[in-house]
Order: sequence, then C-alpha cells, then structure tokens
Amino acid sequence: MFIPLRGWRAVRALPCASRAYLARGLATVRDTPPAETKPPTAVVMMNMGGPSTLDEVHSFLSNLFHDSDLIPLPMQKLLAPLIAKRRTPKIEEQYREIGGGSPILRWTRAQGEGMAALLDELNPESAPHKAYVAFRYAAPLTGDAIAEMRADGVTRAIAFTQYPQYSCSTTGSSLNELYRVAKQEGWGANGEVTWSVIDRWPAHPGLVKAFAANIRQALDKYPAERRDGVVLLFSAHSLPLEIVNRGDTYTPEVAATVHAVMQELNFSNPYRLTWQSKVGPKAWQGPQTAAMVEGLAKRGRTDICLVPIAFTSDHIETLFELDLELGEEAAALGVTLTRAPSLNDSPIFIRALADIVSAHMRDFDAGKVGSASTQLMLRCPECTSPKCARTKRWVAQGGREAEA
Repeated sequence: MFIPLRGWRAVRALPCASRAYLARGLATVRDTPPAETKPPTAVVMMNMGGPSTLDEVHSFLSNLFHDSDLIPLPMQKLLAPLIAKRRTPKIEEQYREIGGGSPILRWTRAQGEGMAALLDELNPESAPHKAYVAFRYAAPLTGDAIAEMRADGVTRAIAFTQYPQYSCSTTGSSLNELYRVAKQEGWGANGEVTWSVIDRWPAHPGLVKAFAANIRQALDKYPAERRDGVVLLFSAHSLPLEIVNRGDTYTPEVAATVHAVMQELNFSNPYRLTWQSKVGPKAWQGPQTAAMVEGLAKRGRTDICLVPIAFTSDHIETLFELDLELGEEAAALGVTLTRAPSLNDSPIFIRALADIVSAHMRDFDAGKVGSASTQLMLRCPECTSPKCARTKRWVAQGGREAEA
C-alpha cells in the first residue's frame, strides 16, 4: 500500500497497531504517488487551541476574553484585557503543572497529517490533501492558516470544525473569524477559494467507536466484580445559559454523542452528563462535574470514570481540571476516579476524521450537499448578531463575498 511520504511521516510516528488500523479498509490503493504539481485540497482544522509555552498564556487569555461569541461581557474591550492580566499568573501555574504548555497543537497536527495521508488514498482525484491548523485563541491563528493556504495556491478548502458538537460560541466563532480574516487579508473571501463547511458530527460512527474503545480501556482498570457498577461521568465544557437559552444546539448535540456512545457500550454502566470549566459570575449550564463527583460520593458511589466527551485531544481541561484538580478532590472523598483517555492519536479517531471529510467531498462534488448544511443555516431563534448573519451568507455562497 502506498501512503504519500508527506502524510506518512506523521502516521509513521504512531504505534504499530495504530498504523495497521489506519491501513485497513482503504478504498483505493496506488502503486505510484499522485502528482504534486497541483495545489493541495485544504482541510482547515478549526479549534480553540491552547498556549504551547508559558509565554503564550497571556495572549491566549486576551484573545479568549475578547471573543464575545464565547464569553459575552459588558464593556468587553475594557474588561477583557483586565481579566486576562489578572488571571494570567494563575493560569500560567496550571500550565506549568501539566508540563509547561498545552499539547493540543501537537495532537492536532498529528491528527491532521494522519487524516491527510488517508484522504490521499480515499480520494485520489482531489489529492494531495493538506491539513491546516486554525486555532481561535493561540498560534497558529486563523490568519496563519490563511497565509499558508495562500502561499500554497489553494483553490479548494473544507472548513472542518474539531468541535464534534456545534455551538455558535465555538464553531460559530471560528467561522466568523475565518470570514473576517479572509476579508481583511483580501484573499479567500471573494471566490479565490471554493469553501465548504463540516460544522458538526456528534454521532459519527467512527467518533462513537473511538470514545467507546477508550472507555472500555478505562473500565478495565477496575476489578471485574466492580466494573459494571462504575458510574460514567461524561464531562463537557459548559456554556453560559444566555447562549443556551437563545437556541444554541450544543447541549442537545453533546447529549446525542453521549447516548450514541452508551448504545455502542450496550448501556453497560450507569451514566450522567456533566459540565465543567465555568468562568465568571454568570449562570452556566450545569450540573458541574465536580459537584456530581461529590454528590455521588455522599451516596456511596465511589467508583467513577470521567469521559471528556466534547474534547478531541488533551489540553488543560483534561490534564489539569480533571486529572489534577478534580483527581485531588476525589481522593479526599474516597473516590476511585479514573479517566478515559482522550482521543489524541487514536487510530479509530483519525480514520473517522478521514471518513468524515471523504464523504463530505464526494457528496459536495456530486451535488448532494451544499457548501453549508441546512442546520448551520438555521440561526438561533434569539440570535441578534449581525456578524453571524454575514458569515452564514458567505459560507452558503461557497466563499464568495456576502451581499449586503
């Protein structure tokens, strides 16, 4: 089997079992590599990102608190820099405790290169494929991805959210930023690139199987006689209730992922969906994960397995909030707490990414789907954001400047 060297460098670094899984079931096998003279088909992997070093923490927090799509604040331009400055020392210490930075960029690049290698096999007609990382709050930012695509001469691109469940505060914010930056740079927003969007995939079979495999791995750490009684706590990043209440689809889509995973597990264990990472004094989606652990412990349920269900790789929410912070609290409560591994370099997950993009490109080229899904084009009933409306018009037109 041939996998182009460009993508294979990332795949080669995976464990042997992972490489074997990625190789199985590919639709097309070639004996010779594709011509490298044409520009790559771009797959833009959009995510929040994280500071790779301690020096990047302040800028990461500043970008995050300036984003009104994620954290709406009164007098945002005035308050955001003050909050970022005040929180920087504390957050720097948290990143120091997990090794000095977030691993999300490393994992995203590994996932993207593995995915691109598979796409070259699955869709030779659109090869070569190249993954571009577009983080919202940390380098490489959306502007970095746009600049790299422009240098590569890209004419076809898929904006692929790495949030499996859609929210206007996450995927929506990334799409707003993609349109804003492309328009500002004068490239990518006026028809130079044919865009289409993969905006959600909460119950894709490959995603579900990847989560289920990692949960089984975590459950195996418990003695057999206690295993079926372990409570699975699916933990997702919370949202302010004002975002939920305007019609955002994140909450039900996270619940859909949880239900699909439990179906895959044949509902082997009791479970709950919980929420983490509340910031600020406003009301956020609950119940909070830490409060649920405490409540279960009081009721004698001391075997608990955490499952980060809205994250596709490790970062501070898993490595610090769950593993260190909540792990310490659970130990004091007498709880045997484990965590299902994050998806990271899971070969099942990387294959799922390739399958999602492959199916999207084939359906788009066949005219079965448009550049934006019907669900993406339905705005939240209580949405009043003019930039949201402009972005949706832009993606609906395949990346041409939205008309006034």
